[in-house]
Amino acid sequence: MDKASEAIDWLGVERYLHQSIPHLPADEMVVKQFSEGYSNLTYLLEIGGWKGVLRRPPFGEVPPKAHDMKREFQILEKVHPIFSLAPKPYVYCEDLAVMDKHFYVMEKKEGIVVDHELPEGYGGSRNSGPLISAGVIATLIRLQSVDYEKAGMVSMGKPARFLERQVSGWIRRYEHAKTHEYSHLGDLEEWLRRNLPVTTETTIVHNDFKLNNMVLDTHVPGLIHGVLDWELSTIGDPLLDVGSSIVYWGEAEDPDMGINVVTNQPGFFSRREFAEAYAKESGRDLTDINYYVSFGFYKLAVILQQIHHRWKIGEQKDERFAQLNVAIANLFEMAEEVRLGKML
Repeated sequence: MDKASEAIDWLGVERYLHQSIPHLPADEMVVKQFSEGYSNLTYLLEIGGWKGVLRRPPFGEVPPKAHDMKREFQILEKVHPIFSLAPKPYVYCEDLAVMDKHFYVMEKKEGIVVDHELPEGYGGSRNSGPLISAGVIATLIRLQSVDYEKAGMVSMGKPARFLERQVSGWIRRYEHAKTHEYSHLGDLEEWLRRNLPVTTETTIVHNDFKLNNMVLDTHVPGLIHGVLDWELSTIGDPLLDVGSSIVYWGEAEDPDMGINVVTNQPGFFSRREFAEAYAKESGRDLTDINYYVSFGFYKLAVILQQIHHRWKIGEQKDERFAQLNVAIANLFEMAEEVRLGKML
């Protein structure tokens, strides 16, 4: 556990949980920090045989409206009852006497998160890659089939002009966090603004649907037990999630994208195969998929740019963030290649 996390009053958190969650065992709480990503901090809590997962924003200053744990908790309250892969939320807390940032605790989904490498029991990528690929696509389609009105999510988003707001919002975020000049970026942004596809359907949009936000069975490749990280979820154009998923579905020839990738191994679907399989299984028209993928690369570049900017101005000390500008440049170039029809 890092030094900042060690400074958390975990005994105070434990007392709060005993007050808030019925029938917890009397054993001492054990805390383990999950591998730290670029965003929210996540901890495994164990009290006897009970397990929970605590989610909180990163330490230090965070952008307004970012890392909204209350909204994520409320989304899980709505989605979990009719989409069981979403973890069950237990308790939300914004009492600064308990912790310096608001947080929530949810169900621990049992299984593994495939992030850096495949587990040995999967029998290698040629065996497990096709199964995982198909499982991810089936899970995305299953999520998109959820009745968002029945889930009570009508108030959690504004489908009208959804895609337009997404594009303009991420362009604004880039302007606020810009540290370098990139050639032809203005042309890409103008193209994204002027070529918005017509949205014909509204579904739940996870907004960060990728392999390492899923909990897979420990032994059975492609069997998915959980979908994590609902912070950005809303309702809107389902193809936004398709484009983002394809972006994160890295291939062997990709340059540095600043993210962990395992799908670049033999056996996994290519990006094109991912799109073709999704179109076949969902029945949706992917005529405009290049737009959504291009925007997905742009959006990922901006996410990394925001992190790099925080490192540049001294708000983040993690030296992993110092070289993110290389990945950001690559992602903008990949967005341009997709725009020009050179990738899919």
